[in-house]
Amino acid sequence: MNKAIPIVIVLAALGAGAWKYDVPAALRISRDTAEELVLYGNIDIRQVSLAFRVGGRIDDARVDEGDVIKRGDLLARLDNDIYDHSVRLGEANVAALKATHEKLVAGPRQTEIAQAQATHDASIADLENASLAYDRARRLRPQGTISEASLDEATAARAMAAARADMTKQALAFLEEGSRSEDIAAAAAQVKAAEAALLTARSSLADTELRAPNDGVILSRIKEPGAIVSPSDPVYVLSLSAPVWVRSYIGEVDLGRVHPGMKVKVASDTNPGKSYDGTIGFISPVAEFTPKSVETPELRTDLVYRLRVVIDAPGQDLRQGMPVTLRFPTMKADNK
Repeated sequence: MNKAIPIVIVLAALGAGAWKYDVPAALRISRDTAEELVLYGNIDIRQVSLAFRVGGRIDDARVDEGDVIKRGDLLARLDNDIYDHSVRLGEANVAALKATHEKLVAGPRQTEIAQAQATHDASIADLENASLAYDRARRLRPQGTISEASLDEATAARAMAAARADMTKQALAFLEEGSRSEDIAAAAAQVKAAEAALLTARSSLADTELRAPNDGVILSRIKEPGAIVSPSDPVYVLSLSAPVWVRSYIGEVDLGRVHPGMKVKVASDTNPGKSYDGTIGFISPVAEFTPKSVETPELRTDLVYRLRVVIDAPGQDLRQGMPVTLRFPTMKADNK
């Protein structure tokens, strides 16, 4: 009986040693044949700082922190008097330049041409009278009937009449030719420049209204009515409803088990029974040390790869920074 006790003790020790060395092997087999990979991460939601593109005084702020808004909703408005006046001035300038351009394209009216023709005819008649007076003075001067001064006056009058006739002739030709093509092109360019300035004024007027670029929730209301803001001064901070993704990290040993496009089940600690469908959209090509905020001190020196899981149809219960669990089936690394 006393000899049997040591034998039992030795056998028990050998059995315990065998169990001790078999446990790591069993764990390795379980890891290699796992059909599900579990990771942990945090919800990441995009935020947008909303600001006016123009400066001015805030006249109205319509939403507050926590308000759920839709794309296109009016959030705030500036006092737009000065921008409205700029639009009116631009419209008047465009109208004036268009009228000038149309006038050049149409050319002179027939009544204007007829008037120029009549003026030219009158100048021709004056030239004929002046020529007759000159001829008469030239014949009478040798006889001494008129003085040399009278002949000089007749000569000058004929020259002046000839100049006026030539001037009216050129004026008539100018009207008959119509507007120059260069003048028409310059007027058309001025119209286009004025129209561009008008579009800028209208755009500035529209920018006095701050509208939501996407669906989301107002996180912060930074400015109040009466405040003077410059372009790009933040007025609200908007948390977008979509996209919503999870920022997580995976170790190098499991990197071969995932790939972009793989489907994932996402559940929060608040409601672990409810899961969302997600898709791996990005896996970082560069390794980094595990972030100190998500791992224990023993694992902070491990190299991991950051990945992003986009949630297909996020719900209202998912909030910025919320911890979540990722579960997705995957093949063994050796089979990929």
